[in-house]
Amino acid sequence: MTVLDSRALNRATLARQLLLDRAEIPVPDAVAHLGGLQAQEPQEPFVGLWSRLRAFDPAVLSHLLTERHVVRTHLMRRTVHLVVADDAVAWRSRHDAMLRQRVLGVYRGELNGVDLDELAVAARKVLADGEPRSMPEIGRALAERWPSAGPRALGEMAVALLPLIQLPPRGVWRAKGGVRHVLLSAWLGREVDPSTREGSDPVGTVLVRRYLTAFGPAATADLRAWCGLAGLPAAVAEMRDELVTFRDERGRKLIDLPDAPRPDPETPAPVRFLPAFDNAILGYDDRSRIIDDAHRLLSVAGERVVLVDGRVAATWTVEAGTVTVNPLTNLSRADRAAVEEQGRALALFLSDDESDRVRVASSPR
Repeated sequence: MTVLDSRALNRATLARQLLLDRAEIPVPDAVAHLGGLQAQEPQEPFVGLWSRLRAFDPAVLSHLLTERHVVRTHLMRRTVHLVVADDAVAWRSRHDAMLRQRVLGVYRGELNGVDLDELAVAARKVLADGEPRSMPEIGRALAERWPSAGPRALGEMAVALLPLIQLPPRGVWRAKGGVRHVLLSAWLGREVDPSTREGSDPVGTVLVRRYLTAFGPAATADLRAWCGLAGLPAAVAEMRDELVTFRDERGRKLIDLPDAPRPDPETPAPVRFLPAFDNAILGYDDRSRIIDDAHRLLSVAGERVVLVDGRVAATWTVEAGTVTVNPLTNLSRADRAAVEEQGRALALFLSDDESDRVRVASSPR
């Protein structure tokens, strides 16, 4: 079985994630190709797409959100993702059990004795009038029926039990807005699809293909780390005749789509600035293909990072129009110049004026 080293996996990831070459594809196609963008920080997807698409216009993504072509909703790993509407409809039911269990993992004590089916019915009645509501408002309404559980636990569980979306202006470019929920069916005018049919897991096999398209080659543990779902190894087994297999340097079995890009490991990789919680890093259990183990915690701490030669080599912040880069390792003169060039371009993208201010720290943090 062919062994793919870390550099080969890195270049495959960059190619699949549209980070090797900026793509010339429509914004909704990019969102769909990536399987959505993690978006609990509402402005971060704009940077993620700027780093991946040529001539990205943030107004296009804002328009897609307000016109209901993309939505913000809880899906993979019970985190807020920006996904195309079709994927929200197709995938939501497959995530139901995971969403419920993750809330119970935090609030099992508070929700002890609460019938979750009854809670779902009651929460749907609260939202049935179509008026947007915050999670605390939903929780307080439900606490009238279950006062001992407390509004926080009830609100969190209601959001897990029901297919809801977060309304704009939350997630619109340079707009501020609190989190307000409405039923997905009310916003899109259609109900979510059932997740399974007897003897098959059609959504599971779709998720496997879509994951490998954007993240492969990968192990089944990586697949689960991306979506948080159990049961997908059965979908992988159902697809075994469609897949090719490799091993990584740690001996893990990797699966992939036969015709997916696996570039030459020596393919040059340009500097790229990634937003907080980017799935190019979080979409794997073994993230060593893109970030050193010593820096792994940066990926879950909300640090924005810079890729140099395809790997996390710095963090970045922006304040008052200035992009500040803090290296994690010593940068060569050429790499430093490339970071400064991309940093200036990012500063222009993020700025309200024509400034292009960038500062690169002189030594690793």
